[in-house]
Amino acid sequence: MKRVISELQLLQLVEAALFTAEQPLSLEQLQNSVLEDFALSKKKVQRILAQIEQDYAGRGVQLQLTASGYHFQSRPELSEFLAKLWPERSPRYSRAVLETLALIAYRQPITRGEIEDIRGVSVSSQIMRTLQDRGWVKVVGHKEVPGRPGLYATTAQFLDYFGLQRLEQLPELMAFQQLGITDAGELPSGRQESNA
Repeated sequence: MKRVISELQLLQLVEAALFTAEQPLSLEQLQNSVLEDFALSKKKVQRILAQIEQDYAGRGVQLQLTASGYHFQSRPELSEFLAKLWPERSPRYSRAVLETLALIAYRQPITRGEIEDIRGVSVSSQIMRTLQDRGWVKVVGHKEVPGRPGLYATTAQFLDYFGLQRLEQLPELMAFQQLGITDAGELPSGRQESNA
């Protein structure tokens, strides 16, 4: 038998679940965990989430929907000041790693060979390992050509990290447009680089 919960208690329960969860929670995860004892429609839970989002408007933290679900995060404009709470530096990524990640994000699924053709330089195993270890890219299949190279694509963790719900929210490729390049395959080749 399903239990009854007041509107205020429901709001408090969802808010507490989102604050204490280690990872973003989807609507389904909320319904199948902390809300499973209550007869709540999806629409009702969505209304509660919208109310929480409204309650936090203008505050230091906000409710954010990413690819994996809902979570609280600090406002981006406060990051410079909040960074002082964590004196250790976040990892710095080389230009090669970031270019490779951008190509995977914008051209997925894509093989390592295709990335090398576009960039004009070889992509080291260390670069691909860095992106996979970070959980930002994964092999999603194999291309039906000799050697069956792996096809790389971004993950939900990549979208979560950058605060996105879907790939369509990636920024436009302004740099390509400013260079008069309409297709990433037209990038100039022959550059030298370090691997990681």
